[in-house]
Amino acid sequence: MPKCDVCRGGETREELVDEMFCIDGQYVMVDGVPAVVCGQCGEQTFSRETAEKVRLMVHGEGKAVRSLSVQVFRFAS
Repeated sequence: MPKCDVCRGGETREELVDEMFCIDGQYVMVDGVPAVVCGQCGEQTFSRETAEKVRLMVHGEGKAVRSLSVQVFRFAS
């Protein structure tokens, strides 16, 4: 397996991940996104094709399958 581009030490594997994106100030979650994930640092990398498909999906070509409510905390005071 290839090594991680970030930590250079971890081996990567293909997984389906859930990822949250902020689009025009609104948060959306996409379930089951194919990614390459580092087993050491957890870095997730998406292919160009996957990133483009997500972009099209969240900009109107996809339809949400459910809605979530999330709590927001401010770290800095």
